[in-house]
Amino acid sequence: MNLHQRCAAIVFTLLTGLLALPASASPQTASGVGFASITIHDPVNGGTMPGYVFYPSTEPSKTTWRGPYELHATPDAKPIPGAKPLVVISHGHGGSDLGHHDLAVYLANHGFVVATLQHPKDNFKDASGDGHPEVMIGRPIQVKATISMLLADPHWKPLIDPKQIGVAGFSNGGYTSLLAVGAVPQFTRFISYCKAHPDDPNICGAARQLKAQAARHGQTLEQLMTSMQSDLHRWGNTDDPRIKAAFVMAPLSLIFDKAGVASINRPVFLYYGQDDHVLNPKYNVLHIAPSIQKLAGIKMIPKAGHYVFLSPCSPQLTKEAPDICIDPPGVDRAAVHRQIDADALTFFRKTLDIPVSH
Repeated sequence: MNLHQRCAAIVFTLLTGLLALPASASPQTASGVGFASITIHDPVNGGTMPGYVFYPSTEPSKTTWRGPYELHATPDAKPIPGAKPLVVISHGHGGSDLGHHDLAVYLANHGFVVATLQHPKDNFKDASGDGHPEVMIGRPIQVKATISMLLADPHWKPLIDPKQIGVAGFSNGGYTSLLAVGAVPQFTRFISYCKAHPDDPNICGAARQLKAQAARHGQTLEQLMTSMQSDLHRWGNTDDPRIKAAFVMAPLSLIFDKAGVASINRPVFLYYGQDDHVLNPKYNVLHIAPSIQKLAGIKMIPKAGHYVFLSPCSPQLTKEAPDICIDPPGVDRAAVHRQIDADALTFFRKTLDIPVSH
């Protein structure tokens, strides 16, 4: 065999050897999504918060049930090594750490690590903190705590790029996401809103309860809101500079004035339903959009109500909670979520400066 033949034989051997390597040999070859439960210290209430981490895996995804949620991810599957962008998802009032599982799986299947958390006193098991500082101020602190835990944990830290962190949120979670990127609320705006819209049960029903609670302690509602405003930094700054971008769905945002929104200095994408009767777009998302300096986009879902942003419901969940699972005629939630997921991916890839190859 001459030199040319020997070189050709070596090249052939190397190529066939590479082709025979398992998929895991390539650091970005994901064939599925894994997920694992996490426990996060709650710096607001003490104790802990439950949550999940979704991540790219070389193991194929399988259907896994957690309560009424059908997850297309494999429990404790082996993660693909290497640092990846992180997105933290914050659920809405009375929600769950699995309420947006389809978005989490989709992003993980495209190279992201995605963390969810269940906010204490504002979830489907316990919503007793509605309108109180532990929720209205504490939520972004809990998002910050989730990021800090993951970046300190020896298992998760190697999988996360600390310079590529985003947040996504729905409803109260949208409000949370805005605070996490610099928005400043004005809690007395609740009072002025309810004076103008006393028949709004979703916002002003809670305000009436707070007014009664304040009266029992010898306070007016104005005094209670002013006190909460002075507590804005009780647990630290609600802004987290580690978070580079926010994907915000149907946010509670009537309590922001122009200055409170103009203080956001990172990209924001806004999404809302045309017929949202829980958080009227006119006084919420459309109220803040003109004042966001780095508005990356805003999109409306025709005919959709508030809860269209929750993951498409399983038959079991639809039976248990039809109000949040059944959409108006002409709204296909599965199709809507295909668009939401794709928009979130495009937004985070651009704002976190991620090559499409990820």
